Amino acid sequence: MTGQTPPPSAAPTPTSDLTRLSGKRVLVIFNPKSGQGDSGLPDFLTALRAGGAQVTERELRPETKMAEYVADLAEFDLLVGAGGDGTVSSLAYAARYRDVPLLAYPAGTANLIAQNLDLPRDPAGLAEVVAGGHAVRVDLGEIEVGEEKSGFAMLAGAGADAAMIRDSEDLKERFGAMAYVMSAMKQLNPKKTTFHLTLDGERRDFEGIGVMVANFGMANYRLPITSDISPSDGKFTVVLLKAGNILRLVPNLIDSVLVKLNLSDPVFSGNLETLEAKAVTVDADDPFPLQYDGELHVETTPFTARILPGAIQFLTPIRKGELDT
Repeated sequence: MTGQTPPPSAAPTPTSDLTRLSGKRVLVIFNPKSGQGDSGLPDFLTALRAGGAQVTERELRPETKMAEYVADLAEFDLLVGAGGDGTVSSLAYAARYRDVPLLAYPAGTANLIAQNLDLPRDPAGLAEVVAGGHAVRVDLGEIEVGEEKSGFAMLAGAGADAAMIRDSEDLKERFGAMAYVMSAMKQLNPKKTTFHLTLDGERRDFEGIGVMVANFGMANYRLPITSDISPSDGKFTVVLLKAGNILRLVPNLIDSVLVKLNLSDPVFSGNLETLEAKAVTVDADDPFPLQYDGELHVETTPFTARILPGAIQFLTPIRKGELDT
């Protein structure tokens, strides 16, 4: 019978691109608790196997440290992290300097790392990215709070952005990524304090509502947070959020879009200040909550962030220069 479409669960026919996966050993680490719906991961895995890949799946469990999942990473050609930004950045940190390309499979709520890498959202498109094998080497951040060290790919922050993430938790199940927008609109009168920074050994104090230490520089829809952020330049962009509310970032988003398109010089540059550093320590007169890569943490300031140059290779369909704001 002709003219019929096969059911969605049918195994896809390998394309010329997917057949490049033949014999490739792919390790897939997935977080079953990420996101609010079907991420299409089963269809993605079916596509990889249809292309001839040897796929090993490992489900994250609370009692197991991320490093244990990649202890045998040298036995694999490719790595997939399926989850939200916290899952992806934790996996990237565990796999740092191991020279196995990583796909940031978008299975969370915001998936900002995947957006920065301009990854498709559909399983077939993501399988094509893996088969294509194009990867860019980028920096990671390492954050130290007390005696504990963790990693982040996107950004770490203390203050209003962490409060926004905290307030979004109860809204994500109903509203998905829109929960972050709704939470930002609630931050009309955020707490402010005096922050004490040490940037590559130099001291800087300022009064404000928060500090962001950025590696990648794009928010939702790949809108630049501010200009001149690069994940491959061996340094952070440190964003000082001055007194006001977090919606003051909106004009800066407009500014950075105009600058990127060469349409205008910055108009709203007084709303925040940006600095550069390879290492930054953030303290505050009043302890502020911390977030890194969208995950709120029980620790508070002070914290220290250090750049890890070229620590990970991310699979992406775009060139390295297109990751810069």
